[in-house]
Amino acid sequence: MTTQQTDTPPLKAWLLLLLLALIWGSSFLLMKKGLLVFSPDQLAALRIGSAGLVLLPWLTQRIKTVQRQHLFKLLSVGLVGSFIPAFLFAFGQTQLASGVTGVLNTLTPLATLVIGVLLFQQPSRFQQWLGVLMGLLGTLVLMNANNSANFSLNGYALLIVAATICYGINLNLIKHKIADLSALTITGVSLFLMAPPAFVYLFLFTPFLQQVDHPQFSLAFSAVLLLAIVGTAAALVIFNTVVKITDTTFTSSVTYLIPIVALILGVLDGEAFFIEHAIGMSAILAGVWIANRKKRKPGAMAGQIN
Repeated sequence: MTTQQTDTPPLKAWLLLLLLALIWGSSFLLMKKGLLVFSPDQLAALRIGSAGLVLLPWLTQRIKTVQRQHLFKLLSVGLVGSFIPAFLFAFGQTQLASGVTGVLNTLTPLATLVIGVLLFQQPSRFQQWLGVLMGLLGTLVLMNANNSANFSLNGYALLIVAATICYGINLNLIKHKIADLSALTITGVSLFLMAPPAFVYLFLFTPFLQQVDHPQFSLAFSAVLLLAIVGTAAALVIFNTVVKITDTTFTSSVTYLIPIVALILGVLDGEAFFIEHAIGMSAILAGVWIANRKKRKPGAMAGQIN
């Protein structure tokens, strides 16, 4: 059974988008704890592998809805939506400042829109392009508000750009190619297909087993498991639900909201708040609203008047 998409994002979609931004915006703390013991690539492999096992209990009945023609598409979703970006970000962040990574990640809505138009014949509106660019500009202002962010680029920035392209492909695949499957089925099966290669990499190509005796192993391992359960498995179910009931531009807007969540959490933790923060946040929110604002249909307006 597929979910019907409405012309204007419903309240449910906005609430789910906000919840998703809260989850992913606060995931950085869990990553920080995980990196006390694990390298970035180990964290990525453990996160994806564990997330691939989390949803198995819910797939026993839903797996019957998956047909042979779905498997390659679900494998592609797992690769470009989870596995490949996780490692691209892991290796990219070893040589990039977090501010650079945050800004580059917000190329996702632009990549999603361009890929949708060029490869999936998705119609677009001027408002979408304007809103996406406003959100990107707002992020640049927000991330450089205190003039302390190091925005020097190097070749590793291309890894993050490649990850945003992967996300753009993933969103369009889900929206246009497997709309007949539920969000839980898409998430569960695609992640499960990624678990074996993730664990093979973790156990055979990293010193994971030798790190068990590390004094902070339990803390780091628990943090990554929580990240896998909430920040990957649950978050992707929400993410895939939003793209099914709205569109790719709206869903990809979450990457604009994540820096806002991170900023708010930082302020609550005692960090300074600058006027540029307010300007950047305003531009981001205005851009998200403009990109997803639909014109009223004449019939709908007439119905309201009557």
